[in-house]
Amino acid sequence: MGSYRARIEVRLKEGYLDPEGETVRRALLDLGYTVSRVGASRVYEIRFSASSPEQAKKMVDEMCRRLLSNPVKDEYTFEITEEG
Repeated sequence: MGSYRARIEVRLKEGYLDPEGETVRRALLDLGYTVSRVGASRVYEIRFSASSPEQAKKMVDEMCRRLLSNPVKDEYTFEITEEG
């Protein structure tokens, strides 16, 4: 069994309203910054064990589909690194 670390980013798909991002955009405008769009996302860092890099990738993809994202409105990306 190897040790792995996954960094997962979940964000709204294009076309969905992002109230958190819009709130930040307005606040930045109020502070004098010229900002046209802000997108909020969630980032997860997970440490786990898997028998191979392929299994680690499969496990993280499953975690994303089953719990961390809503496939209707969210998209996700992830990076996996093997820990020494």
